[in-house]
Parts: sequence; C-alpha cells; structure tokens
Amino acid sequence: MELSGRRVLVMGMGRSGVSAAQYAMAAGARVTVTDMREDAPRVLGARHTYGEHNLNDFMEADIVVVSPGIPASAAPLCAARDAGKRVVSELAFAAQWVQEHGIPIIAVTGTNGKSSVTWFVAQLLEAAGRSVFLGGNFGTALSELPLLDRCPDFAVVEVSSYQLELPGDLAPTAAAILNLTPDHLMRHGTMECYAATKVRLFGRMKPSGFAAIPSNATLLEHGGTDATPLWLGAHPGVVVDTHRLVFEGTPDDGSLNLSPLRLLGDHNRQNAAAAALLCVCAGLRREDLDLSALTALPHRLEPVHSDSGVTWVNDSKATNVDAALVGIAGITSPLIVLLGGAGKEGSDYGRLNTALQASTREVICFGAAGPAIAAQIHCVPVRVVETLADAVDAAATAARANDVVLLSPACASFDEFRNFEERGAAFAAMAKEAKP
Repeated sequence: MELSGRRVLVMGMGRSGVSAAQYAMAAGARVTVTDMREDAPRVLGARHTYGEHNLNDFMEADIVVVSPGIPASAAPLCAARDAGKRVVSELAFAAQWVQEHGIPIIAVTGTNGKSSVTWFVAQLLEAAGRSVFLGGNFGTALSELPLLDRCPDFAVVEVSSYQLELPGDLAPTAAAILNLTPDHLMRHGTMECYAATKVRLFGRMKPSGFAAIPSNATLLEHGGTDATPLWLGAHPGVVVDTHRLVFEGTPDDGSLNLSPLRLLGDHNRQNAAAAALLCVCAGLRREDLDLSALTALPHRLEPVHSDSGVTWVNDSKATNVDAALVGIAGITSPLIVLLGGAGKEGSDYGRLNTALQASTREVICFGAAGPAIAAQIHCVPVRVVETLADAVDAAATAARANDVVLLSPACASFDEFRNFEERGAAFAAMAKEAKP
C-alpha cells in the first residue's frame, strides 16, 4: 500500500491512533488527525482537528484509519464509506504493511483468554528461536511494527471485536476464535452481530491458512472463510488428552507431552493447546514447542511468592464473578481465597459457593464489597476485614504448609487502587513481607 503523498485521516488519538498517524507520517502521507478531545495527544507534522470531527476532513481523505474506541456506525465514517473512501481499523491499516513484507500474522480473538493465548504463542515462538512482534489489542499497537528497524519472523496479535468491525484486508496465516460469551453488547447489539464481527477475522484468509474455533461452536455460520477450519477440543484440530496434546488434520500431526507445562488451571491447559495449535499451523514443528517456556501473564493466576510451604497466587485480573470462578477452579491445593474490592452492580457472589467448597478452607473478604460478599458465602468459614493489607495479614496467620493463598477478587479495584495491575502488584509485595 503506497502511502507517499496520499491523504490519511486518523480518527481517535488514543495509543493506536497516535501510532497509526506516526506510521503514516513516516511513510510520506499527508496526515490529519481528529479527536473530540481538545487536549488529545498531538503528532508532529500532522494537521490537527481537535474538539470536533469536521466532515470535510473525511471527504478529502484517501484513507480513513479508525481507532478501536470509535464504532464503525459513527456518522462521519458512514459518510466516508458512502463517498467511496477506504475506511479501516488501525490494526487493518498496519496489517497491510505487515502482509506486504511477508511477515506471517498469527491472530487471536475471543471473549475470554485471548491475551493469555497471544502471550503463550509469542513465548513458544521465541523459545523456538523465532523473532516476534507481540501486540495488537495486547500492549503495543500493530502500527508500531513498520517503524521498527527490523522485520520479525512473526507478528502475533490479539484482536478485539472493535478492531474487527473494519477489518480491511487483514489475512492471518493462522487465527483462532477461542470462545464467545455475551460481551460488548452495548456496542454490537446482539450475540448474532457480535459473532458475525468476530468471524470477520477469517474473511480474507487464504486457502493455505488455518482458522480454529471451539468444537461446540457454529461460528462459521456467521461468515465464511477460504482457510482450513480446525477445532479447539476436537479433530481435525487439537485435543487435550490427559497428559498430552493430540493434533490431527494439522501440518504436523501427532502428540505433544503436557508434563513440562507449569501453569495453574485446566483453562491454561486449553489455552496452551490453542497456542500450540496456532504455532504448528504457522509452520513450527511439534518438536520445536517447549511448553516449559510458558509463564502466566501478570495478574492472571500468577504465583508471586512461596515461603514455609505456602504459595501466594495473584489473580487480580479476576474483576468479576466469572473470572474468579475460573481462578478458584484452577487450583486443587487447599485454598485461602481473598475476595473483595469495589463491587459491580448485579454481581451474584453466591455463584462462587460451588467452586469454593471443592478445596477452600477459608474465605477472607475485604474492601467496599467485603460485607456483601461474605453475606452470600455459606459453604466455608468466612471473615471480613477492611483492606487488602488486612486480608493478607489474616491469610498469613491462617495459612498452613501446602496451602495456596489466592487473590481472585471477583471485584474491581477502585475502592483502594487505580486498577487491577496496581492491586496485583501491591498484593505481591505484601505477600513477600507477610509473616505467619
């Protein structure tokens, strides 16, 4: 895609919008950036329209690049498409450069687990000696890749449904939709629209590509693909079979021993299976895949300290009941579970009882939602404290050898902390200082 001299309008000056504008500028485009915020970040050399979206900017552009926070249904974008303008997401804008430079894209989407699987794919590739760009919806915008002084062997990208509203010519070599549960319906309206948006990930893939979906899903009813379809959890595809992964209908069929995997939770076995399948479909051999290289993302069932036989696990990313259920079910050792923080309207903490009764010795509730949570937990002993620090102290006193102290809060962090990352980091520091 030749950009030199072309008129590029970038709508939305968040992280990805700034990166897209910088890439377009470096490629010689005449760039205008627009944002409703008067104080949005500025891009050196670009023309700025801030505080409004001027329709003339859209009509004069050759290409309109859209940040993910802006829906494809926005009036200026509809007008631009009606006028025959090329309108694409930031990720699609950068993907065209990546594809033209022969860099295979491995793409991951889904409602849950996409960050972990993207992270695992990158770790497996790097452990096999491949260079990797890791980004998309995860961390670094894909538009930063053309600005680097090197071309990696692979671009591994997490892709959101927002980015897939305007997918352009995005054509991954290997891609997966991990799962689909109700989410972002304020934007997509219905589950049918949400599913159809996700399936756009496969729409431009070539016959040489591989598209993986859950074995219990009918996602391809919402959109076709020329790629080879594979199953997550069935064959053709990959199956978790006790202590091994079994691949059939892939470029390298056979099995892979799971015993080197050190991650907590059955869900991470499934995540590792999806990551391994994508790597095999992108050209790696099974023998190149080192599952011992996989580590948890920070704040997602992340072991942060071990002392006197007690292991402390940070699952601060579990900011709702569903996420906490996964974290609690992922550990079979005797548990002390820390629940609390800023509760979310409509949360049914009673749903935690079934998971808690399996191996939990005690629940310690803290923060603004602590009393409300404690009132709904009836299967194990419960106590209520004021702060996360109080909860850590109480857990340290109660813990025995072979126990796991799990922070899986089922709540947001905003009563004490700015975000779940700050809460998780505080928990890790407290755990290292905790005294039984």
